[in-house]
Amino acid sequence: MLSPELDPLRLGSGWTVDDLSKPQVIIESTFGDSHPGSVGLLDVVEEVRAGVSEAGGHGARYFTTDICDGEAQGHDGINYSLPSRDAIANMIEIHASATPFDAGVFVASCDKGMPAHLMAVGRLNIPSVVVPGGVMDAGPNLLTLEQLGMYAARYERGEIGLEEFEFAKHNACPSCGACSFMGTATTMQVTAEALGLALPGTALLPATSAELKEQARAAGRRAVELARAGLCPRDIVTRESFENLILVHAAISGSTNSLLHIPAIAREFGIEITADDFDRLHRGAVYLLNIRPAGKWPAQFFHYAGGVPRIMEEIRDRLHLDVMTVTGKTLGENLDELRANGYYERCERQLEPWGLTREDIIRPADDPIGRDGSIAILHGNLAPDGAVVKHTVVPREMFHAVLRARPFDCEEEALDAVLHHRVEPGDAVIIRYEGPKGSGMPEMFYTTEAISSDAELGASIALITDGRFSGASRGPAIGHVSPEAAAGGPIALVEEGDLIEIDIPGRRLAIVGIAGERLPEDEVARVLESRRAAWQPRPPKYQRGVLKFYTEHAVSAIDGGYMA
Repeated sequence: MLSPELDPLRLGSGWTVDDLSKPQVIIESTFGDSHPGSVGLLDVVEEVRAGVSEAGGHGARYFTTDICDGEAQGHDGINYSLPSRDAIANMIEIHASATPFDAGVFVASCDKGMPAHLMAVGRLNIPSVVVPGGVMDAGPNLLTLEQLGMYAARYERGEIGLEEFEFAKHNACPSCGACSFMGTATTMQVTAEALGLALPGTALLPATSAELKEQARAAGRRAVELARAGLCPRDIVTRESFENLILVHAAISGSTNSLLHIPAIAREFGIEITADDFDRLHRGAVYLLNIRPAGKWPAQFFHYAGGVPRIMEEIRDRLHLDVMTVTGKTLGENLDELRANGYYERCERQLEPWGLTREDIIRPADDPIGRDGSIAILHGNLAPDGAVVKHTVVPREMFHAVLRARPFDCEEEALDAVLHHRVEPGDAVIIRYEGPKGSGMPEMFYTTEAISSDAELGASIALITDGRFSGASRGPAIGHVSPEAAAGGPIALVEEGDLIEIDIPGRRLAIVGIAGERLPEDEVARVLESRRAAWQPRPPKYQRGVLKFYTEHAVSAIDGGYMA
């Protein structure tokens, strides 16, 4: 029985007596002044609320804002980024569970906010619609934020002056919305739609567009319809939905951070998705999207070329078309309806002022940019449980390589060595103790940019870490090495001069030599066992607060880095 206090407390919050008998919809968002991806969401929330009202429901606004990885860079704030995902999901669970609601609309844009909302949707399992918050415009000369790491590295090396650096900083984010490249934020917006939880064609709408507001209002109306129909997220999302998503991820060359988020989201739906599922489905998959950082154009052009539906049309013969979606129709039915109602023609008219065609942005499946998707999972004695590489941004020279180990126990030491030329061609820069249990798993953004923007090092060294990368990262970077150093993984045992073999086609990452000498596998194993006997775990880095709790409870990065 509901408490007698519920109605008067809602009346005291501004509800009317009539509202009490309507379908009640929680509208969760990451709105806040925290960063461009969230600052514009209040207008989106109000459109959702209007749509709920139009359909005969009442919407209640709840807010759990997120942080920005970009603003957290360069200091220990980045260590809070991944833990914030689980904290937001927990807070949404508290909001929606402490007070009863008939349905929910979940509005988010960015790296941790969107996966947190998707985790909460699976956990709560009330009728739900997800609204992606859109993407920002590009700046002058199509400048986008992921280029700032390159500008910073060039400025640090004295290759450009302060005026050019300042201009880039002041013009890279000209509007609200998620950053305009296929990083983690945009990949996770695509995830919401590819899973069937967002309305078709709503991922990566320009954040300043009237269309985003129209679709938000439609989402509000749809939430009330779902409440009346009793259609819940676990009725919609299946293992086949996740397989569709991974094929879309391959086609867009999605962020490596998806391998943290998608398994964690799947878990909340009662489905197991592993890193090896990504590897299996990416093999033979086509890579079609010419969007930064792997491609040429800003992410706003993704919608102009037809967005997620166009990607799905191109790979239609590989998808499970009978999966259900939030529209109440199957994926195949949605695609047929979009084709019939002129959706693609409306999108592509927005490319005309740029002199571009859809094929300039989204290649046909029979003429792809690449094959075997974009992600490979490497195994070997350096990463027994696996490691992740986005091979679409790796120079071909690094697909097969044997490199000298240069281990560093934190990113700051490695970045200083790269910028001041203490790293040489043929080195493997190893950054360890930066996994979930070590430090919360921060991004290695500045180090990857310093390497990829260096003409000599970008094609002659590799970065290997138990940490993670920005979704905007480019270059020869291998992350999520598991088990991590803090858990006693082999990456903790690497010493200066060990030989590291990278074989991306063969999916191998291994220590193959000691002190510069290649040795048989059994001899390397004996040396590593001797080192393991002498290895001592480090004291916990954090003694209090959220990061102490997270580092004590986080599972391996290869399993999703969630708190168990």
